[in-house]
Amino acid sequence: MNESSSIEPENEDSPSGAAAQRVNPDRSLELARAAAQTAAENGGTDVVVLDMSKHTAIFDYFVIATGTSRRQLHAISEEIDNTLEKVLKDKRMNIDGYDDSKWIVLDYGTVVVHLFDEDTRSFYSLEALWGDAEKVDISDLLKKVR
Repeated sequence: MNESSSIEPENEDSPSGAAAQRVNPDRSLELARAAAQTAAENGGTDVVVLDMSKHTAIFDYFVIATGTSRRQLHAISEEIDNTLEKVLKDKRMNIDGYDDSKWIVLDYGTVVVHLFDEDTRSFYSLEALWGDAEKVDISDLLKKVR
């Protein structure tokens, strides 16, 4: 093997050795912000976007929101699908928890959306679990909703 074909080491600055190079970080952020805004516009509360890029090579952002009922969680998830799939032309890879509706997970590859009822969000406390993940400032989006 010659020098030009050597494999680069993983990013040592990253706590988990996450990949340093992202395919399209601007697109991932656009999707995360759109999901967060859609959740807020549909009554989701405590909407948070966490930058996970330094913690995992699998995805870039978590979007977390709380809903008050099964019906509202369904509505939020369906509207996020509409926004990300029809408006932004992205494709959801998977959905989990829709039938139980205590914790719905929408997987868009680089963005994972977590929709919780209040008790389940408190119990799993993803923000505390990933407490060292940087919060993305979405105050500009939330101002538009209020």
